[in-house]
Amino acid sequence: MTINAEGNAKNTEEKRAIRWAVVGGGQISQQAFMPAIGRTESSELVALVSGDEEKRDRLAGQYGLAAYGYEQYPELLASGTIDAVYVATPVFRHREFAVPALEAGIHALVEKPFEVSVEAAQAIIDAAERGGATLMAAYRLHQEPGTVALVEAVRGGAVGEPRFFSSVFAQTIDERNHRSNNGFWGGPVADMGTYPLNEARMLFDAEPIEVSAHGVRTSDRDFPDTVAVTLVFPDERVAQFTAAYSTAYTESFTLAGSEGIITSSSCYDWGGDVAITWTTTDADGNSSEHRYDPVDQFAGQVKYFVDCVRAGSEPEPSGAEGLCDVRVLAAIEKSLESGEPVSLEPYERTWHVTNEQVRSVAPGHDPGDDEMVSVITQNP
Repeated sequence: MTINAEGNAKNTEEKRAIRWAVVGGGQISQQAFMPAIGRTESSELVALVSGDEEKRDRLAGQYGLAAYGYEQYPELLASGTIDAVYVATPVFRHREFAVPALEAGIHALVEKPFEVSVEAAQAIIDAAERGGATLMAAYRLHQEPGTVALVEAVRGGAVGEPRFFSSVFAQTIDERNHRSNNGFWGGPVADMGTYPLNEARMLFDAEPIEVSAHGVRTSDRDFPDTVAVTLVFPDERVAQFTAAYSTAYTESFTLAGSEGIITSSSCYDWGGDVAITWTTTDADGNSSEHRYDPVDQFAGQVKYFVDCVRAGSEPEPSGAEGLCDVRVLAAIEKSLESGEPVSLEPYERTWHVTNEQVRSVAPGHDPGDDEMVSVITQNP
């Protein structure tokens, strides 16, 4: 392609809606991402890739999509009918579908966790560089108003020097769901623990240098379904979180600093009635609640991604953000196996969450669990 042709292609992309293909038709795609596309004027859902024939046929009919099996993916990439893919397969297949798309110049939004190893995550990043395509890790909270305001408040000194972060994120997962049958990388640390891990990294604006983890099994699963993690950060800071598939639903965090604390019990979830809320308490005991109206977090994420595609700018969260979580998750897995702390090489962050990446889209109706097509939903 000549330079002029590239310029013409970019101009055309800027004028029309970005055409999306969803790769993987599981619960998060059906219940959140596919409905979200229709709430953004800048995007159009045109294709679905799935290994389930019933799912392909019914969802394609419902949304008016072209349907492809996994084995037909190369055909879709070569068709010229899509501009971007949303990769929401089981984690161990992210590289399989993200790399060829990115190498073909097709933009990719890749679900978290990014992949199951640092090597695989880096392969996705390298493919984006080779193909000149936009790559973003699907951290929906990075565009959510309340979460970004929280990060900005901490950066502005709301608690003085942040010293300690403690969090829990847990629920009961149906043992028939794929999350219960894909080992550590389908388990609670990778699936749910990524949220407190990412929150701690954002709030400390730093990367951990040591990891230790302890887990127990409360069922016949082949991985610990309740895991407690401790992260040591530079400058004598510590974060701890527990992630589990074995309890009633709970989410919370506490951030303690030299001059105050921030607490939250609505910090990680999504949905039309979810209002991200956090409370600051200063050293004198004075408290202030900060509540943010519900938004469609997935639509906001899509809107921001498309803005980055059209501007030719690197998103935050980029592939590097996804890689940073993977390197910590891999260390947690190693610590669980060895029973020993695992050291991480120092890593300096060169990017930061800012107000400029907030996108607010009003929520709409999302399909209920009983409306899912060929899905064993995560909760029994």
